[in-house]
Order: sequence, then C-alpha cells, then structure tokens
Amino acid sequence: MQKMIETHELARIYHMGSEVVNALQSITIDIYRGEYVACMGPSGSGKSTLMNIIGCLDTPTGGTYILNNHDVSDLTENELAEIRNKEIGFVFQTFNLLPRATALDNVALPLIYAGYGKYDREEMALQTLENVGLADRATHKPNELSGGQRQRVAIARALVNNPSIILADEPTGNLDTKTSTDIMELFAQLHDQGNTIIMVTHERDISHYAHRIIKLRDGLVESDEKNENIFRPVKSTVVTS
Repeated sequence: MQKMIETHELARIYHMGSEVVNALQSITIDIYRGEYVACMGPSGSGKSTLMNIIGCLDTPTGGTYILNNHDVSDLTENELAEIRNKEIGFVFQTFNLLPRATALDNVALPLIYAGYGKYDREEMALQTLENVGLADRATHKPNELSGGQRQRVAIARALVNNPSIILADEPTGNLDTKTSTDIMELFAQLHDQGNTIIMVTHERDISHYAHRIIKLRDGLVESDEKNENIFRPVKSTVVTS
C-alpha cells in the first residue's frame, strides 16, 4: 500500500511566556492510502496538535512530515495553504459553515480557491451534496438545517475537491446519539469507497468505527493498534437526519 503520511520524530514546542510546552515530543507514524484511523487521548495529549500538523495548519519544531511523498515540514504559509486546498478535506465539530450562504455555496467554497468557474463549481457541489444525501437541501442555509444535515454539508465541502485525506476533528461532538450514528455510517461508506480518513475523537464508541486506533499521551504514542472490533451499524441507505 502507498504511504500517505510519514512522520519521523515529530515534535512541537510552544513558548507561553516563560513556560515551555512540549505538545508533541517524538511522534513516528505511517498512515497508508485507504486507512481509517482514529486518534485518541486525554486533554493535553497532543492529538489536536498532531492533527493541525497533519492538516498543514501548523508546522513542527522538530522531526519531519512527509505527505504524499512531499516533505511539508518547512513550507511557507502560502505553500501550506495550497497543500491544504489540494490534499486535505476538513470536517470540524462546529461545522464551520458560512451562516448566510446556502448549502450549495458552502460546499462550493473550496472550488473558488482552486480556480473553478461558477458553472463547474455548482455542478461539482451539487453532485457532492447528492453523494451525502442532501441534494434536496442545496438552497437551504445552515439555520434551516438540522445538526446532522449541517455536518453532512461540512462533509460534502470536505469531499468536493477530491482530497487525498479527510481529517475529521470530533465530527460527532455536537450531535445527539442517533445523528452521531448516522454520520459515522456516512464515514464508513466514504471509507468503503476508498477514502483515507483520520479522525480525532475522545469518545471510545466513536473510535471503534475506525480500523486502527492511535492513542497519544503526553505528546507520545502510547499505543497504535489495529481495531479488531470494528463497529458498523446495520443500515442500507444514507439518511438525512
């Protein structure tokens, strides 16, 4: 299998006044194309810092990070932004949708930065909304959608550029149990279609949808194991709750 992500002795230090915080001490992991990985750990374990570096939102202060065979450890802000737009689709706990824009316009947003024309943007965004079961909500604004529907719009936005990796940061954190199950079923379907997914979660039940679980503690990898008890709800169709 092709390696999508390689980190070698990755470190991130923050200086907060006179205090030095070792958010990451030495992280060495490989993630392959098509994997579905959950990253877990208590508050302060370094999981969010690791996700920010993997997502090219931050840079390490030590070690190396190879993304799709390119060393991105020392890129400029503009270079990182270009990598983010081409390679990575983000799904956030708080959805991060533009409140005054329709679902279609929210999904099409990354395509503006990628240089697509208006017609192509709308066609691609509508197709991606259809893929997540929300084509009939294309003209609705976020406040006209349920929490689960808003997260589906956010997932469609992450997918529209056909990224190499989907990064999901606590994707069910603001959802009730039933809607969380629906969203995790959608992620399972996306993984079945060949997408590489890396998810940060503090919920043990949610982590068991992933095929591999990496646990961090104190900026180090505490464990990195294959999930032998993958949980899949019994569903046959995409829902739109």
